[in-house]
Amino acid sequence: MKFNPFEEKPKKLESIIMSWKDIEQKPYDKYEIDPYTRVRCILMNGTEYEAVWFGHQFSRHCLDNDLKRDIALVRRSEQQQQKLIAGLKPINENLLETTIGYEQLAVDLTAFLAQNEKDKDVVKALNFALLEDFDHLYRYSNMLESDLGEHAERFVGSYTEIMPARPTVSHHRHPYDTIKPHIDNKVANPFTKLNVQIITAAEQQTMNYYMNLGSFYKTQKGRNLYTEIGMVEEDHVSQYGSLIDPNPSWFESCLMHEYTECYLYYSMLNDESDPNIKKIWEMLFEQELAHLHASLKNLRKFENKDWNDVIPDGNFPTLIKFKNNKEYIRDVLGRTVCLTGDREDYIDIENLSCDSNFFKYQNKVNKKAQDNASHIVICDHIETFGNDYRVEDKENPIKELRERDKDNITLGRCNESCCK
Repeated sequence: MKFNPFEEKPKKLESIIMSWKDIEQKPYDKYEIDPYTRVRCILMNGTEYEAVWFGHQFSRHCLDNDLKRDIALVRRSEQQQQKLIAGLKPINENLLETTIGYEQLAVDLTAFLAQNEKDKDVVKALNFALLEDFDHLYRYSNMLESDLGEHAERFVGSYTEIMPARPTVSHHRHPYDTIKPHIDNKVANPFTKLNVQIITAAEQQTMNYYMNLGSFYKTQKGRNLYTEIGMVEEDHVSQYGSLIDPNPSWFESCLMHEYTECYLYYSMLNDESDPNIKKIWEMLFEQELAHLHASLKNLRKFENKDWNDVIPDGNFPTLIKFKNNKEYIRDVLGRTVCLTGDREDYIDIENLSCDSNFFKYQNKVNKKAQDNASHIVICDHIETFGNDYRVEDKENPIKELRERDKDNITLGRCNESCCK
């Protein structure tokens, strides 16, 4: 059934400001909740974070104080939404348990978007980072058992496998190789325009989480792991952010942000299994409609444009639905594990010249790859338990990644002629 949010009648902005009681909703139970409910909460928290900071940047580029006030009113509402969603995480869910949710989100959201995407360049970008987030899930899951005696399977359910992919040590690339071709909003599929906005906000949330909270981890090894993987998330945010069309005006970009939020809340509402959380998505969707129409009002006032000048077809495309993506991920792993970035493209590590930026950067950052936290956390687990922690339905599609008593640190990082 088609749904166009521009055809809906919104509530007045002043009427959607929430009280403290409205914001303080009941947290989910970390053991009883469906893993994808946790994932949805993380996604929408990141979406609101992006909305808030876009609002600040927009305001800082405005000369008109009345316009700044309009932006501030919407931004205050977005801040309340973010605080509400952040509070859904229960007090007894620790930093590392939440991290497992972040990586499950990165894996299964990316896989869903890639499978429904039509733009080949965007698919390449999604599949490339997918393998890296999949490997991050594996590294954190091993640390979860080593440090806390908890099994990540309890938090991801049966939806997502846990096993090594392109090793994290291979993810550290020169910044030049993270920038990719941007889409053209004038011709891009509606789903593509949403995809690049959504995945950028989601990865940005992960980057910020690791950047700000990683130093609170209780061991130095854990702090080092968050630092290392947090730097990879910087790569991902650079890559995904470069896909966004830089040509639209501030007003057009604002409308696209609000439309994306409406689409996401509508998707979460239709996909949610928990009755309490479903009511929250419904309430926040109604609020987001008001934000969308406030943005539309400013677009009309300041640029004399309407919504269909920015979004020709306002009907929502395929809604996001979280589901098992095991076979898709295995296929991508089997085909692309040895790829790395090469300016706007991706290239098999064996075809990369020894004077490439990738090898120059690796030789700076990973002088002794065996000392990397991402490698040490697996070695320590093997030393303690005799093998690594993984949850596989069948053996890894990559032969070099099947051994459970050894961690590979050359795949996707070294070739025969250049590796030091």
